[in-house]
Amino acid sequence: MDERRRPDPDTALGYLERMPALVLLARLPVPVLAVQQNGVVVYANPAFERMLDYPPNEIGSHSIGDLVQTASPGPSAVTELRESAGKLVALAHRDGSTVRAFVSESVLGRRDDPVTLVCFHDVTESLWDGIRATDFG
Repeated sequence: MDERRRPDPDTALGYLERMPALVLLARLPVPVLAVQQNGVVVYANPAFERMLDYPPNEIGSHSIGDLVQTASPGPSAVTELRESAGKLVALAHRDGSTVRAFVSESVLGRRDDPVTLVCFHDVTESLWDGIRATDFG
């Protein structure tokens, strides 16, 4: 079966402009998580799944409170996640242990965006080795 593809654009920028966002997010080596305003996880890329040892596509529809150890449930946990930008957070590994990671500001920066999309930098091993973790920004 011949795979039908549109012809490649004339420029590299044109190529990137046509690529779907989820394809790019899935290919990033950086753990990425997207959460709805109600606290339900709508997307986790493969790097995030590997960081917490989840099988592919199993994290979707979990609550943010299942993954990020927060003091608040549901929508309040999303606000807490946004306010944690640049700070160290505790994530729940699938085996019950804690993963320490810095969280970025939401890539979707407007307060009225229906999704919070953040990246993580796992520093668990560095902390175990006694190396001082620096801010993620």
